[in-house]
Parts: sequence; C-alpha cells; structure tokens
Amino acid sequence: MSNRERGFGRFLLLWSGQLVSSVGSGLTAFGLGVYLYQQTGQASAMALVTLLAFMPSLLLSPVAGVLADRYDRRLLMMLGDSLSATGLIYILVCLLSGEAQLWQICLGVTVSSVFSSLLDPAYKATVTDLLTEEQYIRASGFVQVAGSAKYLISPALAGYLLMVSDVKLLLIIDICTLGVTVASTLAVRKGLPSKQTEQTGSFILELKEGWSAVSVSQGVLMLVIMTSVMTFCLGFIETLSMPMILAFADSAALGTLETVIALGMLASSILIGLLPLTKNFVKILALSLFCGGLCMALFGLRENVLLLGVSGFFFFATLPFANASLDYLLRTNIRNAVQGRAWSLIGLVSQLGFIAAYMLSGVLADRVFTPLLTDKGLLAGTLGRITGTGSGRGIGLLIIIAGLLLSAAAIVLYNLKSIKKLETGGEPCTTG
Repeated sequence: MSNRERGFGRFLLLWSGQLVSSVGSGLTAFGLGVYLYQQTGQASAMALVTLLAFMPSLLLSPVAGVLADRYDRRLLMMLGDSLSATGLIYILVCLLSGEAQLWQICLGVTVSSVFSSLLDPAYKATVTDLLTEEQYIRASGFVQVAGSAKYLISPALAGYLLMVSDVKLLLIIDICTLGVTVASTLAVRKGLPSKQTEQTGSFILELKEGWSAVSVSQGVLMLVIMTSVMTFCLGFIETLSMPMILAFADSAALGTLETVIALGMLASSILIGLLPLTKNFVKILALSLFCGGLCMALFGLRENVLLLGVSGFFFFATLPFANASLDYLLRTNIRNAVQGRAWSLIGLVSQLGFIAAYMLSGVLADRVFTPLLTDKGLLAGTLGRITGTGSGRGIGLLIIIAGLLLSAAAIVLYNLKSIKKLETGGEPCTTG
C-alpha cells in the first residue's frame, strides 16, 4: 500500500471516531434544548446555553492553535475529548439529583467547551498531516458527513429515546462516545512518527505568526471577514429553529423533521466525497450561500411541516459546498507549518458572527419579534397575513431577515477581486 493510501486510511480511522462523537454531541444538544424549552419556554434560555457551549472553545482556539503547532496534535485531541466529558458528567450528576437549574447547565457546557477548544485546530492540522493536497476536497466531504451526523442521526434517535427515557440517557450515551473517539485517535497516533516541536518562541510570538499567515494575503483576510458575516446570519437559524418548531410540534416530530432536513447535508457531502470539486471554488461558494439564504427565508415563512422539510433540506444541501470551497481556498493558501495557529485564528475571527448571533437572537426573539406577531401584535394585520401569527412566528420573521442578509453577503463576496485571486494564484501565500 502506498504512503498516500495509508494516509487516507488513517484519516478514515480518525474520521470514524469523530463521526461517533458527533452523534453523541448531537444527542446532548437536542436533549438539553428540549429540556430547557420545556422548563422555561424561552428562546433566550436556549440561546444562552448555545452561546456558552460555543464561546469558550472559540475564544481559547488561538492558544489551542499554538499548542497544535508545538506539541503532538493527536495527543491534544485525546486530551480535549476526554477532559470535555467532565462538564457533561457534572450536568448528569445534577439531573440525577433532581432537576438541573439553568446556571448548572450553563456551567457544565462551559467546562466542556473549554476543554473542547483543544480539539478543532489539532484535528484540522492533522488532516493536513495525513493527506496530500489532491485529497483535501475528498476528505472535506467525509468530514462534513461526520459533522452532519449530529443533525442527521442524532435528532431522530434523540426524539425516540426521549419518548422512552429522558435527557439523562442521552448524556450517558454522549459520554461513552468520547471513549470511542479517544481510542481511534490513539490508533492513528501509533501509526505516525512523534511530532518534533519546531516552535520555541513565546505564545504571543507564535500567535503573531499565525495571524501573519492569515493577514499576509488580502484575499484570505477578506474571505475570513466575509465568513464572519455569514456565520452571523447562520447563527440565527441554528439557535432559533428548535424553539420555532417546538412552538407547534412535540420533540418526536422535531427530531424526525431535523433528520429529514439533514439528509440534504448528507446527500451533498457524499456527492463531494465521490465527485470532488476541482475548480470555480469562489463561484460555488457564493452561489451556495446565496441559495442557502433564500432557503432560510422560506424556512421561516410558515408553520408548515412540508415547507419546513423541503426548504430545510435544500438549505442543508448548500452548506457542504460552501464549506468545501472555503476549506480548499484557505488550506491551499496557508503553509502547513503554521496551520494549527492559522486555523485557530481563522476560526476565531470567522465565527465571531456566531457569538453575536447567539447573544442577540434569543433576546430579539423573546422581547421584540415574538410580540410583533402575536394575535394582537403590531404586525399581525400586515406581515402576519403572510407568516401567520402565534408564539413562533416572530422567530420565523427573524430567520427570514437573516436569510435575506446571507444572500446579500454572498453577492458582495462574489464581487470581491481579492477573494477571486485566491483561486487563480494572484494572491501571495505565506513563506514563513
């Protein structure tokens, strides 16, 4: 077997562990979301937990990126997976002792997120370690299949399990899946030479080097900034889709609908894996985001299961094409030696939009948009004739606005010459 084939085989082993872990984390996210909505009935409580599950990992990612370039990336992945379980165990203990309070759930997800920060930069840099440049797009399809598992497999499974048990069972399963992930990472680590530490400078210096890898190319920097605008728009549907659906359906229906919707991501991820993209990455990125925004707007339009299923399916189908294009454009314009730091800083800047959306979405939904589209709300006689009225319709309007903003951002991105040059080789790559 050639080195190239062995590298892809090791990637598949590593990927299988991430697939199992993704299913487990999806079970926890679904179960805690339903639990919080049943306890509070507020979108803001769900948005707060989503924010705390995401923000610590994101803010710590630059430090994690330095560690990924200094130390054994596979060891960091194992530490991140195993230590993140402590937060889940804390929530489980609280639930076993009675009802878990909102602050206890917030504390648990924050602890889990802190340790999970070690995982992502090390994982992305490991993919570069294992694969050749020609295999990046193919691998991106597999990676997105694993990522889609939390939407494809977890919701339906969680919805069924919640009918026969409760959120505690979902947490137990998630904790067990982390063991599988650690085992697969350990197996891959044994097949690779030990990483020799190349960076001996200070953390601040290495962070600056990572930022230099991003900012030296105007196209890379602009692409990262535009991605933060996109994540701001996407953060609204990610946070608010569950409370919008739970306003007129139960958890079992929610799980089934989310699984059907996620088939879109699975279908296009498999397509990318089998027939990799080879050119026109900027055009594919812009088109997929533009169409995704329109699908978001349709998703928020009415409380209709068929419309939600169809629009949600095509929305999810656009994401792998966007992610694969982004991954290729960034990965091929950044030197491997600094990719751990670069990816962590890219993640920090590009995903600041998620943090802003998580902070705003719940408050806007509960305090502003929901009152507007109640039966006696200010917009009930105008927009309410189109969207309908009720407790979830204000959330739907907020998702519609976010979708239209995403389509507008896609148009702006496509017209930026510095981003187009990333594909044609007109932008400088880092040299050291």
